[in-house]
Amino acid sequence: MKRRLLRAMTELSSRKFVSKITGALAKSAYSRRFIRRFAETYGIATWEAEKKLEEYRSLNEFFTRRLKPGSRTVDPASGSLVSPVDARITACGPVRDGLLLQIKGQDYTLDELLNGSPRIAHYRNGHYWVLYLSPTDYHRIHAPCDGDIVETEHVPGRVYPVNEFGLTFMRRVLSRNERLVTYIRHGDGELAVVKVGALNVSSIRYVEPMPKVLARGDELAYFEFGSTVVLLTEDGTLEPRADLKTGDTVRMGERLGTLISK
Repeated sequence: MKRRLLRAMTELSSRKFVSKITGALAKSAYSRRFIRRFAETYGIATWEAEKKLEEYRSLNEFFTRRLKPGSRTVDPASGSLVSPVDARITACGPVRDGLLLQIKGQDYTLDELLNGSPRIAHYRNGHYWVLYLSPTDYHRIHAPCDGDIVETEHVPGRVYPVNEFGLTFMRRVLSRNERLVTYIRHGDGELAVVKVGALNVSSIRYVEPMPKVLARGDELAYFEFGSTVVLLTEDGTLEPRADLKTGDTVRMGERLGTLISK
């Protein structure tokens, strides 16, 4: 009964207009007064921030902050595929005939996640990571490899929470929420960076000017409040790190695996 009530309340609060209202408040000058309390509540590493707390003009500006140079190390090894974000690994593993298996008890199809894109064929037996960004995390999204952006797609949708509750008890959150998909061609293969919107995320934005050619670790996009990135690699193009598992945390630039020639 309690779970049904929570699901019903979440359904009501997942309307886009709720996120727009929250986003407008977070972008207002009034929200500045909440920055320090927000940082203390979530234990944010404020010493890494590019600017001092009092220099941010709104809560949203602080949330989408850049970091001081050198705060993250991007794995330098040739062919490294690195985490595009600071995150906790919600799920990871091989894609099996177009299915991402057992993400908090639910299976997802590539067709629903990628909105029926003709590029689905590249990923039917590739590899995937679901990377969850909590409010504590740094929320800029970076290039996981060197390459060229070959296509982008915006998929309209809802804004259900993508935390433990949302992924476990709500139906098919990753494929029902708003998504921004970036396809990157790298040498002998391709990968997809699927940025999934969430409750109170008023938008997912590309950096400006939007890059066409990427070096590993370059800024690509950012979330306004917490969310999730699903990273997909093409069939036969990756040797994943054997020691990474669900529940582990990774930092932007940390190696997830090694890209290989097909």
